[in-house]
Amino acid sequence: MLRHRHAVRVLPQWTGGDEDLLIALHARRSAASLVAWRERHPQRPLLLVLTGTDLYRDIASDGAAQRSLVLADRLVLLNELGARALPPALQSKARVCLQSAPARAPRWPRTTRHLRVAVVGHLREEKDPRTVLAAVALLAGRSDIVIDHLGAALDPALGEAALALAAAQPNYRWQGAQPHGAARALIAQAHVLVHASRLEGGAHVVIEAITSGTPVIASRIDGNLGLLGSDYAGCFEPGDGAGLAASIERARDEPAWWAVLAGQCALRAPLFAPAREQATLTALVDELLR
Repeated sequence: MLRHRHAVRVLPQWTGGDEDLLIALHARRSAASLVAWRERHPQRPLLLVLTGTDLYRDIASDGAAQRSLVLADRLVLLNELGARALPPALQSKARVCLQSAPARAPRWPRTTRHLRVAVVGHLREEKDPRTVLAAVALLAGRSDIVIDHLGAALDPALGEAALALAAAQPNYRWQGAQPHGAARALIAQAHVLVHASRLEGGAHVVIEAITSGTPVIASRIDGNLGLLGSDYAGCFEPGDGAGLAASIERARDEPAWWAVLAGQCALRAPLFAPAREQATLTALVDELLR
């Protein structure tokens, strides 16, 4: 996104060089790079992109992450509500830069035989697959609802639970890790995407659903509402498997409610155009270099 105007190096860690500006990803993991940059180039700008684990976990307790916030000139947030997690004294540094995804035409006509639900995310605690599995179990009697779950079992116990549920319940299909293209195709074919995370900075899979014309049912956390809009109708409380199951059933049984979600997502879609993300980032870099 920047190489049309700047010479860019991408590194796992910055240990030295004569660059004009550093963009660091992740307050805790890039902490050493931020310190090294400030020691070598005390007057040159430093831009820090904050992830979900930064905003909603590390900066509350990790000293290195907290120091990174102070060292940075600008804090880039990947959702519109992210500044609420920052210390008040640092909120003036915050800038929102929403990530993007190329638009995809939705797959029409979608089947009317059943509601097709996509769940895309590796099986790990932050993504809260246990809530998804609890909802699936409650939907055992709904043969008109089919749930496709993509993602590697980064937690073996969660993989075993998903495998056991898939064996017991024919309307749930856990497909493990899949290529990105297959995930995007599944999202475009689905009636809804479910995103149940407890901790999220701005999930790219939510953006891919919105830009594919697929409405979202999401946990009510800032990382999701900061993409979908604070008044988004398709939310359930984090960890509430029964609430998630009820929302999925409502998407099947009440077409008018599904249409409300689709309309809200369609209004948000222009925010995630690649040209908009590039323009936002380019303007931020230009501001700092001036």
